[in-house]
Amino acid sequence: MTVSTSADLKDTLIQKFKTRQAKIGIVGLGYVGLPLAVCKAKVGFEVIGIDRLEDRVQMINSGENYISDVDDKELKDLVLNKKKISATSSFEIIPELDAIIICVPTPLTKNREPNITYIKNVTEETVKYLRKGQLVSLESTTYPGTTEEVMLPILEKNGLKVGEDFFLTFSPERVDPGNARYTTQNTNKVLGGVTPACTEVGTALYQQSIVNIVPVSSPSAAEMVKVFENTFRAVNIALVNELALLCDKMDLNVWEVLDAAGTKPFGIMSFYPGPGVGGHCIPIDPFYLTWKAREYDFHTRFIELAGEINVLMPIFVKEKVYRALNNVNKSLKNSNVLILGVAYKKDIDDSRESPAEKVIELLAKDGVNVLYNDPYIPEYRVDGKIYKSTELTQELWNKVDCTIIISEHSCYDYEDIVKNTNILLDTRNATKHVKQNRDKIILL
Repeated sequence: MTVSTSADLKDTLIQKFKTRQAKIGIVGLGYVGLPLAVCKAKVGFEVIGIDRLEDRVQMINSGENYISDVDDKELKDLVLNKKKISATSSFEIIPELDAIIICVPTPLTKNREPNITYIKNVTEETVKYLRKGQLVSLESTTYPGTTEEVMLPILEKNGLKVGEDFFLTFSPERVDPGNARYTTQNTNKVLGGVTPACTEVGTALYQQSIVNIVPVSSPSAAEMVKVFENTFRAVNIALVNELALLCDKMDLNVWEVLDAAGTKPFGIMSFYPGPGVGGHCIPIDPFYLTWKAREYDFHTRFIELAGEINVLMPIFVKEKVYRALNNVNKSLKNSNVLILGVAYKKDIDDSRESPAEKVIELLAKDGVNVLYNDPYIPEYRVDGKIYKSTELTQELWNKVDCTIIISEHSCYDYEDIVKNTNILLDTRNATKHVKQNRDKIILL
């Protein structure tokens, strides 16, 4: 009887990836997992998605799309005609797979500490069915050390050895929802394997559908790359947010200052203030890093200060509304305030960690009647209350005391909005090119 060596397992798996004969499993079919499934299926891989949400599974198997960055027709064709994508809620499919890519959420606890429950649970389910000759790759954003300190001991507890019997990598997602220029396919892919063989196997998989792979020395290095990228953004956003707070005190236009500074051809990078930070990365990733740093008796003062400043911005927005209404002898309590855009960034349907949530919560607690409009998000839950998107009618404008732009969707007619509202607090400089009625506009 022929016994397969670790080299045989590695070479066989790499060959299956290069010939696109491998079956790819993707755990978590959300904003990261579904676009990745489409990316893999388009180059010829058979992709099986695993998701505990039965409604997602049913939609996928019917060829129905629920992610804005995925093309409806393309997904339908890959599911119904080419039979390249299917979905299930059961992990029992894992023995049939050659690669298992994990794309599950990694939120924070109420105390702003990492919550890797989803990663642990998926790993525990995976190891029940793990066999020799498979690749496991984690894409979920997490703190440095998760892959080797949390996942690896679980995956090896049945006797299989990493780098020989199975292969384990961390390769962080770099999805930017709504970005038409940089997609899953053409965004450089960082990858770190537990062993050199793991890196080699992981690279062979990802390079079939992604233009450029950037190998690093370990999963921890790749994990650090991901949290640093978003911490870099969070810190620089905090810097311009603090500048906005100072400019408000000095009666200066922060947008004028930033636009002028941005004309320098070297030594400057443009970041802009706003009502807070949102999305699945920037508000969360820095806290993963600060939490891990404490394990080494290291205090990340710079990063934590940036977090404090960004958290202050929704409070500043509420204060600006209060001052604006007070100037026209209107009380904040019982006023009607309209929020434009509750998505965390423009032109997407994703409201995760949106600063709109905190702004609405603060206003509602002060007795404000809060309304919102967002063409991408028909209903929005804040503090247990469900708000529904309100149509922008003349009847609505007649009763609104103040309007706040949180997400500057391209579909909005800003000339018309400024014309119809009494007071407009523009937190995104969306009205920069509006010429008429500028006396109604208050900038952040």
